[in-house]
Amino acid sequence: QLQASGGGLVQTGGSLRLSCAASARTSSNNGMGWFRQAPGKEREFVASINWSGGATYYAESVKGRFTISRERAKSKVDLQMNSLKPEDTAVYYCAVSQYAYGSSEAGHYQYWGQGTQVTVSS
Repeated sequence: QLQASGGGLVQTGGSLRLSCAASARTSSNNGMGWFRQAPGKEREFVASINWSGGATYYAESVKGRFTISRERAKSKVDLQMNSLKPEDTAVYYCAVSQYAYGSSEAGHYQYWGQGTQVTVSS
């Protein structure tokens, strides 16, 4: 139901754009979010957006570098990642919230994508 794409290998300071396509049935009135999980670490929140795209929320570690956006008509959410750092290396997951708002709590999300690998070399 969720298909994430856009991951890859990039050098420090580079940019990547992740995209996540969801079915309209599961996402059109719901918040969406991005999480990531690095090797040996727990999954952590990255960014979220509400159902309309009018409200966004970011983890402190990515604020000012990452931008989340959505095309509601296309049930698609993107994550533009700039000024990437080696510590951004992780598998990135998109998710659909149970609620109309986005959230930093993984437990608030009901659908998860399969993940896409982002590797930032130093």
